Amino acid sequence: MTAQDSRARQTECDLLVVGSGAGGLSAATTAAWHGLRVVVVEKDRVCGGATAWSGGWAWVPLNPLAQADGLGIMAGPDLQAFLHATRSPKAFAHASWRIGWHVFDLATRRQGMQLVNGPALIARLLKSADDLGVELWVSSPAKRLLIDDGAVQGAVVETSGGEVTIRARCGTVLAAGGFPGDVGRRRELFPRTPTGQEHWTLAPASCSGDGISLGQSAGGQLETRLASPVAWCPVSLVSYRSGRVGVYPHIVDRGKPGLIAVLADGRRFVNEADGYYDFVSAMVRAVPEGQEVASWLICDHAFQRRYPFGMSKPFPVPVWPYLRSGYLKRGRTLDELARTCGIDPTGLKRTIGQFNRHARNGEDPEFGRGSTPFNRGSGDPDHQPNPSLAPIAKPPFYAIKVLPGSFGTFAGLRTDARARVLNAAGDPVPGLYAVGCDQASVMGGHYPSGGINIGPALTFGYIAGRDCAGAAEYENRGPVPQNDGV
Repeated sequence: MTAQDSRARQTECDLLVVGSGAGGLSAATTAAWHGLRVVVVEKDRVCGGATAWSGGWAWVPLNPLAQADGLGIMAGPDLQAFLHATRSPKAFAHASWRIGWHVFDLATRRQGMQLVNGPALIARLLKSADDLGVELWVSSPAKRLLIDDGAVQGAVVETSGGEVTIRARCGTVLAAGGFPGDVGRRRELFPRTPTGQEHWTLAPASCSGDGISLGQSAGGQLETRLASPVAWCPVSLVSYRSGRVGVYPHIVDRGKPGLIAVLADGRRFVNEADGYYDFVSAMVRAVPEGQEVASWLICDHAFQRRYPFGMSKPFPVPVWPYLRSGYLKRGRTLDELARTCGIDPTGLKRTIGQFNRHARNGEDPEFGRGSTPFNRGSGDPDHQPNPSLAPIAKPPFYAIKVLPGSFGTFAGLRTDARARVLNAAGDPVPGLYAVGCDQASVMGGHYPSGGINIGPALTFGYIAGRDCAGAAEYENRGPVPQNDGV
């Protein structure tokens, strides 16, 4: 049953979860498995939050399931097939089959039906939650917490039929996705973001800080003493004919041989094949104060026809749509490209000349690109002697402007090891938990690997669900009966 169907203006449950991403659904499913009656309220009209927009990677290093499957926590065989579709008949067949089925689904069902990455993770969690009787309310934002004598006892939720008071006997979990969509908090907490508009997030607009505001209303503290308040990712802006501006994450292309990143003065500033978080961190540090924090990815014609370059696709996909929209810049010479982009021509030619001399030998004395397993793994194994290095020599030359973006936020509500929200005195706020990006980064704002948001979200969602259920009482219980609707 949905909130929209309910005529009651007040209802009760054991656990109320605010948000339906990985953290919220992990908490909901765990608590329901232990026999609790759970309601999940979601602000958006669909479930999943930022997790459903993501690659679905979870940072759980050396876990037995991944080891048994022979996988690292990196891109799997499906993505590899698409990346090699123009160079391998087997990969081409796989990619064609996948695209064909997607087109068929769009034609017959008006939506994609092949669940992979983040949508697959959310779908599996939703299936488990539904099997256990968890109620899911969409288009139902939590407006304010119910607080009695300092203890959180639920929330008031807005629905299409009006406000509904949900009293939660055991606890309330905040899992609303942090604040990447909150311009005010970005302005206050993000570096080099004077208006809050200089940052572009990959998270949906619904991740706008609601959970953190709710937590603060109950005395919770926003933890900002972190290495970084944000999970950086370099992005480029894609303008569509409709007027909409899309955001593209540069994850795959930067490690391929034959590409560099430069600032407006034409200098390199980072090992381009390092992680996306490191790339943006270096860009923020390197751009002089007072200048726009931005860089340019530069490649030649051979690279553009062989590898994905941002939104532009390799041969046989034509390049002209990206040139027409202005997303991709092109120059017959490096000097022409530099002037088109507003890059210092002398600096760019000097940088590429020095880079090429060493790249021909598979070396990068300036930044050591290709010297680590991570660099080589993100390169092209068919290219030698260094999978991550090749000269930039064949005209015409291409460029894409890159800006600071993010997958989500690291600054969040201070919690203890049981995911309980802490007040100014360091004591738990009774009845209140925070997980996912509403919880302060358990890595202190550091980014050891991809999946560092989803991995802890799943983990602390599980911890919160068990803690709320008083799991020790339920360890030896048999199958949990299905819960009745509200």
